Amino acid sequence: MTTRISVLFVTLLLTLAAGGSTRAENLIVSVSNHRVTVTPNYSGEELVLFGSIERDSKSKPPGTAYDIVVTVSGPRADMVTRRKERKLGIWVNVDSREFIQVPSYLGIFANRPIDNITSPDVQRRQQVGLTSFPLPQRMGPDVANTVATDPFRSAFVRLRTDHGLYREQTSALTFLTPTLFRTGIPLPAEVPTGTYTIDIKLFAGGAFVAKTETAFEIVKVGFEQFVANSARQHGLLYGLATAMMAIMTGWLASVIFRRD
Repeated sequence: MTTRISVLFVTLLLTLAAGGSTRAENLIVSVSNHRVTVTPNYSGEELVLFGSIERDSKSKPPGTAYDIVVTVSGPRADMVTRRKERKLGIWVNVDSREFIQVPSYLGIFANRPIDNITSPDVQRRQQVGLTSFPLPQRMGPDVANTVATDPFRSAFVRLRTDHGLYREQTSALTFLTPTLFRTGIPLPAEVPTGTYTIDIKLFAGGAFVAKTETAFEIVKVGFEQFVANSARQHGLLYGLATAMMAIMTGWLASVIFRRD
C-alpha cells in the first residue's frame, strides 16, 4: 500500500506540472486503487484519494481558504425499511417504506463540518452531506425525496450507518498544502461489489467553485466469484446443485447421529 501511494503521489505531481487549465480552479485527483478484489478472507480496506487544486490567473487570490467535500456512492439498489411494533408480546411489521435506487454505500468526507463550509441552500443544490443527499422513497404511486427528519429516512440512514455502509466524516480530509489534499475511504467487510463513483467538490468562501469525478470497482475473486457467476449464469443448475447438497447433508447427518 505504501509503494502504491508513493507512485500515486508522484503521478499526481507530474500531472500538475504537465499543463494548464482553462478554468480558474481545476481539481486533479487520483485514487490509490481502482480495482479492489474481495476474497473469502476479505475484512475491509481503506483507499487513499489524493488531489490538488490547480489555479491560474483567474483563480482566487493566494491565501484563499478552500474547502472540499468528497462523496463516494456505491452501486444503487431498491431497499426497504420496516417499522416494527410490539403487539401481544410479539414484534410485528406494521409499516414499511421502499427506497428507490439508493446507494448501497455512501461516504461523505470533508475537511470540516458541512454547515461551516457552505449554506443549507448550496448544500441542497450541490447535494453535499448526508442530510442533503437525495434518498427517494416510494409513497403510494409517487417517488419523491423527503426531509432529513423523516422517520423512515432517519431509520434507514441509522441502520446503514450501524453497518459502516453510510458515514459522514467531517475531519477526514486533510490539506497537506493550501492546494494539495488527501483523504481515506474506508471500505467495510460488508461492502457490496460493483462500481463506485467518487464526486469531489471544491468550495471557497461558501461558494461552489469546481468539481470532478473518478471511480473504482469492487469485484469478487476465487470461489465466491465462481458461486456468484454460477448462480447468475446457470440459475437452474445452481438451484438443483444446492438442493442436492442440502439433501446429502441432511442424510449424512442422520447417519452420523443415528441411534442404534
